[in-house]
Amino acid sequence: MRNIPNFITSLNLASGFIALIFASNGELITASWFILAAMIFDFFDGFAARALKAYSEIGRELDSLADLVSFGVAPAFLIYKILVPALNANPGSDSTSAINAVLSFIPVIMPVCAALRLAIFNLDTTQKTSFKGLPTPANAIAVITVVISAGITSLPFLTWFTGSPTALIIYTVVLSLLMVTRLPLLSLKFANLRFSGNEPRYILIGLILASFIIFGFASAPFIIPVYILVSLGSAVIIKS
Repeated sequence: MRNIPNFITSLNLASGFIALIFASNGELITASWFILAAMIFDFFDGFAARALKAYSEIGRELDSLADLVSFGVAPAFLIYKILVPALNANPGSDSTSAINAVLSFIPVIMPVCAALRLAIFNLDTTQKTSFKGLPTPANAIAVITVVISAGITSLPFLTWFTGSPTALIIYTVVLSLLMVTRLPLLSLKFANLRFSGNEPRYILIGLILASFIIFGFASAPFIIPVYILVSLGSAVIIKS
C-alpha cells in the first residue's frame, strides 16, 4: 500500500515521456493531452499519499523528477516544435538562418527554470499553503492550453500567436522567469470545503467555469493569467 503513491507518480513520469514521443512525431495536441494526464496523476499521487499516510523522501524526490519531465521538459519541447517552423517560415540570408538556429534553443530556459523551481520548493518550508513563483503544473497548463486551443479553434489571435516567433519567445521567457520569481500565488489545495478561508480559490474556479460556459475552450489559454491575477489580488487584500 505504501508504494501506491510512488506508482502513481511513475505514471506521471511515463505520461510526460509519452508526450515527448508524440511531440517528436509532430502530434502536438496528443502530446498535450498526455501532459494533462500527467497532471491528473500528479494530483492523485499526493491525494493517495495523504489518504494512506504513505509519505517518504523517495516519493518526494520522485515527484520532483516526474514533474521536471512532464511540466518542464515536455512543455518546452512543445514550444520548440512550434517555434522552429515559425522561425523558418520566411527564410532569409545565411546570417538570418544562423540567428534563427540560435533562437530555436530559447525553450531550453524552461526546463532549467523548472528544475530550479522544484529544487527551491523542496527546500522552502513556507510554501506549504501557498506558492512563491509559478508552479510547474501551471507552466504546463499555460503551454498546452495554447497548443490545444490553437488546434481545435480557429481564433485569429491563436493562429497569429503560434506563428509568431517573437510572441512564442516572449511567452517562453516570461513563463520560465515566473517559475523562479517569489511572486505569491495561490495553492489550490483545500484544507476543507468551506467558503470561508477559501474565497480566492472558489472565485478562481467560478471565473474559469464561467469563461468555459460562455466562450468554450477558446478561453483555456487565459486560465493561468486569471490564476495569477486572482492570486495577486488575494495577496493585496490579505496585506491590507
